Amino acid sequence: MPTAVLVDGGFFLKRYRALHPGGMTAPAEKVAKDLFGLALKHIDRTEGEKLYRIFYYDCPPYDKKGHHPLTGKAIDFSKTDRARFQRQFLEELKKLRKVALRLGEVRDRGGWQVKREKLNLLLRQTIKVSDLGEHDVYCDIVQKGVDMRIGLDISSLAFKKQVDRIVLISGDSDFVPAAKLARREGIDFVLDPMWNPINPDLHEHIDGLQSYSPRPVKKSASAPPHDKPKAP
Repeated sequence: MPTAVLVDGGFFLKRYRALHPGGMTAPAEKVAKDLFGLALKHIDRTEGEKLYRIFYYDCPPYDKKGHHPLTGKAIDFSKTDRARFQRQFLEELKKLRKVALRLGEVRDRGGWQVKREKLNLLLRQTIKVSDLGEHDVYCDIVQKGVDMRIGLDISSLAFKKQVDRIVLISGDSDFVPAAKLARREGIDFVLDPMWNPINPDLHEHIDGLQSYSPRPVKKSASAPPHDKPKAP
């Protein structure tokens, strides 16, 4: 009984840093091994289940150059800590058995944005533009092609009957059309939101909800229970 584990990379890294002690500064090698371990926890070998493959979806780091709109300082985005980590992390994943990378692309939408909390203060005229600091703005970049690749792979795995079960590590509801298709094809579809609260309506479109990451210290009272897969 082969099982494919699909990982929304941006979501995984955000939740990993929130849930793991020292997650914000963990080296790329450790994060890659923890991701691999998390995927394996979804494979029940006592029931004869086997790992088909781990598909990891993300984008290469943004590598353009620019100037900070407030300070005028030249910025090489390829040399930021975030870019260095992302390159090292993707290289570490390539070394792991049964891991396949599905990479989209990063696009610059041509401007800078003020962080939401500061923008709200500006709109209320609590602060002025001159009060903004270097870290109160960010380059407006967006990932392209990641969600599309997840949907295509779910559809392909289902139509080709390559797996009996799909585990998706994500918190995004955009997967629902692909999940519905997979279930119509007889695939058992499990969501792992890493303890992140999901819309209760999503329970209708999955066969189970499982999270094996460390539990958050403070859990929202509105978060739905993370149950075992539904009985067939």
